[in-house]
Amino acid sequence: MAERSTAAVDVADNSGDEPLTAKADQSTADGVAKNRERDTEDVEAQGSGGTESPGKASPPELHSGHKLARRYRLEECVTRLDGFSSWRAVDEKLRRAVGVHILPADHARSRSVLAAARSSALLGDPRFVQVLDAVEENDLVYVVHEWLPDATELTALLAPGPLEVYDAYQMVSQVASAMAAAHREGLAHLRLNPNAVLRTSSGQWRIRGLAVNAALRGASSDTPQRTDTEAVGALLYAALTQRWPYESDAYGLSGLPKGVGLIAPDQVRAGVHRGLSELSMRALANDGATASRHESPCTTPEELVKAIGEMPRIRPPEPAFTAPPDYQRTTYQQGSYGRPAPRPGVTQPVPTPPPPLQSRTGRALKWAVSALLIAALGLGSWQLADALMDRSGKSDDTNQTQTDDGDDKSPTKAASEPISIEGARDFDPFGTDGSENPDEIDKIYDSASGTYWQTSFYTSADFGRLKSGVGVIVDLGKVQQIGKVTVSFVGDTSVELRAASGDTGTEPTSFDSYTKVAEGSGTSVTLKPGESLKSRYLLVWLTQLPKQTDDGHFRGRVVDVKVTS
Repeated sequence: MAERSTAAVDVADNSGDEPLTAKADQSTADGVAKNRERDTEDVEAQGSGGTESPGKASPPELHSGHKLARRYRLEECVTRLDGFSSWRAVDEKLRRAVGVHILPADHARSRSVLAAARSSALLGDPRFVQVLDAVEENDLVYVVHEWLPDATELTALLAPGPLEVYDAYQMVSQVASAMAAAHREGLAHLRLNPNAVLRTSSGQWRIRGLAVNAALRGASSDTPQRTDTEAVGALLYAALTQRWPYESDAYGLSGLPKGVGLIAPDQVRAGVHRGLSELSMRALANDGATASRHESPCTTPEELVKAIGEMPRIRPPEPAFTAPPDYQRTTYQQGSYGRPAPRPGVTQPVPTPPPPLQSRTGRALKWAVSALLIAALGLGSWQLADALMDRSGKSDDTNQTQTDDGDDKSPTKAASEPISIEGARDFDPFGTDGSENPDEIDKIYDSASGTYWQTSFYTSADFGRLKSGVGVIVDLGKVQQIGKVTVSFVGDTSVELRAASGDTGTEPTSFDSYTKVAEGSGTSVTLKPGESLKSRYLLVWLTQLPKQTDDGHFRGRVVDVKVTS
């Protein structure tokens, strides 16, 4: 039987209690011998009263108010165990909250923690909680990272119940894509669990502790891609069922019943989305021992991203209509504004208005006013009829002129209508491998503000002078009249709109096949062709990139592309 590497405790960034997890062998009910990793939960010690593992270096004697590098003021210790501590702190230079991991310089893992933190910082992917600093100073090693006060752990999100189908789909899509990008750069997480996945107030999913949490706990794996892929499958399983997919309880979730083995989410809970259920099983049972009902296993994050892309798209729920409040009559009565109405049961006499006064003068005045009104109406009607006749004559002349000129343009322009995007792909004709994050391309037309397609990193805004640009090709399904294209970016970006010829039957693959029809720059750019344009294939071509990271890296991020007629 193949053995799996054991995993250990995750570092708590925003909470004081963190589960200890371990792996245990489990045999399935049908007698097929099989090793599965199992997570068990224990409670960490907090503050100075935490227990230390034998043989480990003692944690540094730090306290609230202590400053590191005359800049990071420690506020609250959230974890202290195994020779290191984690704190919520304040960066007094930038006046923002940060998180800090601290361990002695002579700790057995201090070298690996520094190396992991610096490698993670170089990635610079916004889907991960960013490492801001990694320093060895005064016999201490400390790692400073982002602190997200508006983010909520997946553990807390699952406390009231499973996630909605669309939320679970967004979570697994974003987490799998992020891990695929990390593995392409040679980075693994190895401690991916509900405490390490956060959802921000804008709906974006973030992952904390990339490489660093594993280094702090000394976790390793001979198959890091499989380990992280199985972890993503466990996250999806928990999001769909509110259960942990192993026998032991963990992260505030109940485990599966003992002795039944790993069963599909749609067998654990009624109403689970069938496609997402299959997806979680393909990621969890990734050693080839899947049940006959499941498709081929996913052993890498890239394979998981591909499997998600092959699923039918899950649309967000329609917003619920809220009826306006019922009209409430005022409690004030006419003639008594500013005074409350009398209490029920209390009667008050209603004064009788005096009869109207009638006189000869009043009647004469009434008849005079009526006569003047009739005269005015007659005069106005005559003037109106004369104006209409004059306008009719001019209209006839105009129509006659249009007929003579052979021009029958309509005086009103038809309202523009949105054109649906049938597909898209990344386009990098001047790159070495010809691709730029193809697994994220569908995010440019998913109508979600928290997702985007992004380019690779470059050392300057002009693509490091390696190429003239990169972009995406949009397929409208058929030749259509193009009125305008609106593109939303993260950061100010320069862009060109290029179009293939309207008589092109297949998607052109060369840059010269697309003609520039408009250009602009900004975070939301509306591109209008100067002349009438009919095309099926459009090229959104990025020519200048914004700076996206503190270490001087540049990359483009396209949030949304909308086409209207």
